Amino acid sequence: MQSASEQSEAADRPAPPATPEHAYPDHWEADVVLRDGGTARIRPITADDADRLVSFYEQVSDESKYYRFFAPYPRLSAKDVHRFTHHDFVDRVGLAATVGGEFIATVRYDRIDDRGMPASAPADEAEVAFLVQDAHQGRGVASALLEHIAAVARERDIRRFAAEVLPANTKMIKVFTDAGYTQKRSFEDGSVRLHLDLEPTVRSLAVQRAREQRAEARSVQRLLTPRSVAVVGAGRTPGGVGRTVLRNLLGAGFTGRVHAVNAGLTDGPAELDGVPAHPSVGAIGEPVDLAIVAVPADRVPEVVADCGEHGVQGLVVLSAGYAESGPEGRERQRQLVRQARSYGMRIIGPNAFGIINTSEDVRLNASLAPQMPTAGRIGLFTQSGAIGIALLAGLYRRGAGLSSFISAGNRADISGNDFLQHWYDDPGTDVVLLYLESIGNPRKFTRLARRTAAVKPVVVVKGARHSGSAPPGHRVPVTRIPHATVSALLRQAGVIRVDTVTELVDAGLLLAAQPLPAGPRVAILGNSESLGLLTYDACLTEGLRPLRPLDLTTAAVPADFREALAAALADETSDAVVVTAIPWVGEDGATEFGDGEVLAASLREAVASAPAPAKPVVVVHVEMGGLAEALAVATSTRPAATSTRPAATGTRPAPAGTRPAPGPSATASPADPAPAPGPAPAPDPASDPVPAQEATIPAYPAAERAVRALAEAVRYGQWRRQAADPGRVPEYEDIDEPGAAALIERVLGAGGDADPRGVTLDTGEAGELLARYGITALPTLPAPTPDEAVAAARRLGYPVALKTTAPHLRHRPDLGGVRLDLATEEQLRTAYAELTEVLGKPAEIQPVVQAMVPRGVDTLVRSAIDPAVGAVLSFGLSGAASELLGDMSHRLVPATDRDAAELVRSIRTAPLLFGWRGSAPVDTPALEELLLRVSRLVDDHPEVVAVSLEPVVVASGGLSVLGATVRLAPPPPRTDLGPRRLPSY
Repeated sequence: MQSASEQSEAADRPAPPATPEHAYPDHWEADVVLRDGGTARIRPITADDADRLVSFYEQVSDESKYYRFFAPYPRLSAKDVHRFTHHDFVDRVGLAATVGGEFIATVRYDRIDDRGMPASAPADEAEVAFLVQDAHQGRGVASALLEHIAAVARERDIRRFAAEVLPANTKMIKVFTDAGYTQKRSFEDGSVRLHLDLEPTVRSLAVQRAREQRAEARSVQRLLTPRSVAVVGAGRTPGGVGRTVLRNLLGAGFTGRVHAVNAGLTDGPAELDGVPAHPSVGAIGEPVDLAIVAVPADRVPEVVADCGEHGVQGLVVLSAGYAESGPEGRERQRQLVRQARSYGMRIIGPNAFGIINTSEDVRLNASLAPQMPTAGRIGLFTQSGAIGIALLAGLYRRGAGLSSFISAGNRADISGNDFLQHWYDDPGTDVVLLYLESIGNPRKFTRLARRTAAVKPVVVVKGARHSGSAPPGHRVPVTRIPHATVSALLRQAGVIRVDTVTELVDAGLLLAAQPLPAGPRVAILGNSESLGLLTYDACLTEGLRPLRPLDLTTAAVPADFREALAAALADETSDAVVVTAIPWVGEDGATEFGDGEVLAASLREAVASAPAPAKPVVVVHVEMGGLAEALAVATSTRPAATSTRPAATGTRPAPAGTRPAPGPSATASPADPAPAPGPAPAPDPASDPVPAQEATIPAYPAAERAVRALAEAVRYGQWRRQAADPGRVPEYEDIDEPGAAALIERVLGAGGDADPRGVTLDTGEAGELLARYGITALPTLPAPTPDEAVAAARRLGYPVALKTTAPHLRHRPDLGGVRLDLATEEQLRTAYAELTEVLGKPAEIQPVVQAMVPRGVDTLVRSAIDPAVGAVLSFGLSGAASELLGDMSHRLVPATDRDAAELVRSIRTAPLLFGWRGSAPVDTPALEELLLRVSRLVDDHPEVVAVSLEPVVVASGGLSVLGATVRLAPPPPRTDLGPRRLPSY
């Protein structure tokens, strides 16, 4: 492809206007994951790249050169090389994609005027041209370069790209047409002329994220499904990390080729544990897909170089001594990631425990776990080897099988986000369990978790919640919001948040084995009245609606359980069933139910014969370990038959996360239509059920644990049903967005004059900005003296309120700084004297006068931008009690009408808004509209970094905003909206 036939026209063009050289823009450098799962580095081209450019061009085919220059062009002249390597980084920019330090593709733009001639700003159009090495075509390199060069152009105030492409160059035409930008196409002088508007669109963002998902999922899949594995650091004698991994790999029955690598093996061919052993990866003499690195940290760089130079696709680095060990280790970790990415490799680790894939086609146990887990439907990710061991053991004891397991250690490269991308459309995984000690990219995690949770459960336990810092070795952004807020936002995204690893196993076991409940109604039956009552109480505690327990008495036999369970499953008044069981000693002294197999068989028989729609069943047992073992039979972990359609809620016996065949958002490629924006589709109630298999019933040793897991399933099922209709962000005709933008620009100052620390608006400016969005803040008039207070009251009209606004007294009615319903001048002067006598001089307490409003419930509305998670909208009742108890609800901005309704109703004190104890219900629609208007303000103007409306008095008809604080600052960068890039080091 060529920009206006550079070869023939360059000499005829006037020289571009002189533009001063700008500093090298190192923030344009980025590592990206390509379509095939490999990585490349994108960076600006500089004058030092002349030799690399020439070498790159020599490896490009004559056909690709012809497409680029519209004529045979076998080699670059010295003038060409100079032009393509010297840029001012404003009007002329070139980017290169590199692997191993060598160019594999280039892109450049040149700013032009409306005649197509070289220009400088304010011209806002540029010609763009690509060249991709033939060996790397089809890897998505050009698409990634287009994203990055478009972002660079926007930064330099370029709004449109123009490109000329030969009609036969269909691949490049496809790169442009599938990017999702608004575009125009014409045919001129034998070439296709394309014009692209570079403003991101809903479609371009959807295309970008679909490509991101496909690439990152593929990069994980390459690690989990290698055809050959090399264990680097396998010792000559048994024991040690490397030799242990080699033994585990062989013991699991890995279906591919296995090689041992030990640098000390210099005496010719050798074997370790019956597999070929070599002194280096290069000496193996055949392709290696995955290398397990178990050598001291100071030897890892040479191993990475050896692997990279011989085509290894990924590394699992078990070696310790990195960021967890201090500053020197942190630098060593940075160098490790940079080195591996330079070769296009991805890393699990360092300080990792390893990875496992139980698929019969792979059987990979590249970890320190001595026993291969049973195959199943759960994907498990941990950041801790110790927790990983505990979870593997707990799931194994409970009969739960895994599809894959990853313990990522310091997760310097591959993280939980990457595995969410993989598990989203992995047909072998129905439930995702995550143990996280830190979240490196909370915005992205929330986005990926929401999409994944729409098709399969995502259960998270968060460690290091109260330490105030990330674990050693974890590089994460600083967040200022409390843990409770983070948990609320995760739940908004459909994530099932639990507090302990035990709860993680409990929830995962139920979700992997049972259908989702259709509602909160729970039937309870069993042979112990006391255990039934404990279960009933636990249901009430968790917000469920239990039916009266059915006591079968201690004389019940397995047939009685079967009949009672069958009746409960057929009863339309319940959505789930809890079976309680205790051992019973008969007259001859023998324990009835034996080892539990008879009772387990009876329960499974009742479940298997139940009519549709099916219900989840859980068992609570006391001192009946044999029953739990019998229910956790081997068939329970056998992979379920899959369906090409999502299972309906309550369809027996599809697990909760049965995934439909990948839809457009999972599989879109440049050849596919762009995926539709918005959440993934909810399960279709009309879907065909998954073919039946032998029912698996999770068993718990305590009623509280069983009910807690069931309650999480109920809440998740409700969220998933609502995900089909997440609501809408309403439009309000009275919003003056341009006027608000002008006010913000005026206050902050233009360009470099903006104060990076931000500014708090005064009362008048805050009121003016809010008014632009249809929010009226009740005016307050300063009252530095009694006479000025009286004058203010006359201006506003009696009755009035007198209150203090000093920071230490604000929003503290418990300190007596407010006087209400002052109907006369005498009352006002008396109140003024009392306040100044008790609380301090007027200059200290800063009194103001405000008109009275109808009585109602005092609430507060807040929004703040956190650097880690973005803009958060919060709601609660005003007052010390709510603040002390943390009774606030939170949603991410932009909020929908459904979010606003949930904000109002999800606080514990919400009954006060809806007529508690005979009081009049308040105007909640007005309150919800206020929340939506604040959300729009913050979403439309990222410079609005904080808003606090307190108190907001909500009466039975309307509301009044009595206090408003607004803070502005230059907007923080939005990395989630930029081009695809891996976290940088």
